[in-house]
Amino acid sequence: MIKSWMVIGGVTFLVAGLSNLITPNDVKWFKRLQRPRWLTFEAAIPLIWIVVFICGAWSAYVVWERTKNWWLMGFYVLLELVTVAYNPLMLRLRSLKVGTIVGGIGFILSFILALTVLQISAVASVLLIPYLLWSPIGTYTTWVLAKLNPDDA
Repeated sequence: MIKSWMVIGGVTFLVAGLSNLITPNDVKWFKRLQRPRWLTFEAAIPLIWIVVFICGAWSAYVVWERTKNWWLMGFYVLLELVTVAYNPLMLRLRSLKVGTIVGGIGFILSFILALTVLQISAVASVLLIPYLLWSPIGTYTTWVLAKLNPDDA
């Protein structure tokens, strides 16, 4: 029998794969952008997102085991879809403004989700803290990139 954590992990993995819907030209555009001097952690960003996604999936698992609520699972999937839409949308549209907006929407959704699941499980809510901490950093960084690269905003 397939366990719920396997399904949640699989869905998380599959949805996360959608962020790879980018082309080499998209990446070239992004790599040529001027970056702030304080952006020294760029190489760690993929690892940070892996941790964020693992914590989000674990949070979803905790909530599912307590509630079996499909609406809440849909909210988790929505948050992940918005999160993984950041790269393809920003890179395809070559718009840092779009990236900033998508990042902001992700933070708002994660905040609402964390408050909602807090009523169900403090652990599930705490597991969303990595998202709540990292999302504003990524969004702010994109906003700063837009200021440094006004032609690409």
